[in-house]
Amino acid sequence: MIKIIDYGMGNVKSVANMLRKAGHDFQIVSDPLTIKKAEKIILPGVGAFDAGMKLLKSSGIYDVLNRCVLVDKIPILGICLGMQLLARMSEEGKEVGLSWIDADVKRFDFSQSDQSLKVPHMGWNYVLSQNENSNLFATIHQPMRFYFVHSYHFVCNDHEDVLATAHYGYDFTCAVCKENIYGVQFHPEKSHKYGLQLLKNFLELC
Repeated sequence: MIKIIDYGMGNVKSVANMLRKAGHDFQIVSDPLTIKKAEKIILPGVGAFDAGMKLLKSSGIYDVLNRCVLVDKIPILGICLGMQLLARMSEEGKEVGLSWIDADVKRFDFSQSDQSLKVPHMGWNYVLSQNENSNLFATIHQPMRFYFVHSYHFVCNDHEDVLATAHYGYDFTCAVCKENIYGVQFHPEKSHKYGLQLLKNFLELC
């Protein structure tokens, strides 16, 4: 059973609606004990980095997620803030992240360019896959477009973890993968046919 983690920061209903369209059974869960029975885990998120980490810890979900993902190797997909929480830290706050991926989260900075782009980065944008061997973007027609709403973005220290990039003033990492750990900065649940196929691809991973 797919488990959507509800820790008070996620757009869980929109994710649930898209999974329903994908034809997969799921549960929205907030009980740490229930998460242990997951076949796949989705960690959505909207809001501030520190608030997200504090809620994961205070709810008891933090320790269970570490066990499920790092020991039991259950596939997990972080969405938006859920992806950012996979990193070590964020310029947005002071809390230590899950640190599953060697990366930091940084605010868009256009001070060294002539461009005066608005932050947050909001709207549809093209996504370029950087890993032909990944199944997450398989069978999605090119060019791929997904819906973004964010002021901060992932910066990986190991390029091997970069799954896809997008461009907003400069190229930035918008999807990551390390073993059973996946993250996307965009919102697949708001990205129509592209997001639907991406979620199907994740749910059908072995």
